[in-house]
Amino acid sequence: MTTVDVAAHLTTMRAQVPLVQCITNTVVQQFSANVLLAAGASPAMLDHEADAAQFARLANGILVNFGTATSHQLLAADAATAAAAESDTPWVLDPVSFGGVDHRTVHIRRLAQSGPTCIRGNASEIAGLAGAGAGGRGIESTDEVDAILDHAGRLAIDTGAIIAVSGPRDAIIGTDPEDPGRLVRARVAGGSPLMPLVVGTGCSLAALTAAYLGAVPADQGPDLAGDRFAAVVTAHVHFAAAGEVAARTAEAPGSFAVAFLDALHTVSEDDLTAVDVTVETVERTH
Repeated sequence: MTTVDVAAHLTTMRAQVPLVQCITNTVVQQFSANVLLAAGASPAMLDHEADAAQFARLANGILVNFGTATSHQLLAADAATAAAAESDTPWVLDPVSFGGVDHRTVHIRRLAQSGPTCIRGNASEIAGLAGAGAGGRGIESTDEVDAILDHAGRLAIDTGAIIAVSGPRDAIIGTDPEDPGRLVRARVAGGSPLMPLVVGTGCSLAALTAAYLGAVPADQGPDLAGDRFAAVVTAHVHFAAAGEVAARTAEAPGSFAVAFLDALHTVSEDDLTAVDVTVETVERTH
């Protein structure tokens, strides 16, 4: 696998309008919902354990984010991911602050072994989850993406998930659907330096990833793994393209946040295909 048709996945996602169940932190709920709406998806911020399992069977994709992990959100995450396993609903795990606090670290580690379709985090969170570090400093990464690529590859093998690592040049790593003995790795450059200055961009990228995964038909047979990998890549390309478009008119975080939402809604297939994307196969490290 060496190419990704991002234009086709953008068109499919917008046509499908996937319903995304967001079990996410209270700081970013409104921004994440607006990101999904602007991009072309439908958000549902249902995060109570009484609703989670039933709604997970209705949703096209699910996000589990541990930014402000309340007791009811932890129970909701367990219920929703168990239901997702039964219905083969794709779900994204965002291991916010993995390694920083023992309770959430234990819970995240267990969920990472419960069949997530994608694990998306910063370099420190992914390295820590792979057993190669202590995790990040709050929501901030203390590691560089390039330095933890091998660890991300091992995490992909250990969990069976597509691993997405955010940074100036994002990395998306998974098992090569055409050769299970190898890994496929995509790199996505672009965006804007203002993106980390808007609270919720990373969390919302995980939500958009769940939307793109939810737009992939589950009956793809042997093509499902490849299409899901391409969907994760396209979510990152969509974000990068919107960041670049927004940066043309915004010079500070406040105006950028508004311009970014507008750009998510208006970016074209041409905007996505202009983003710097590389895809290569690499040897497994173990």
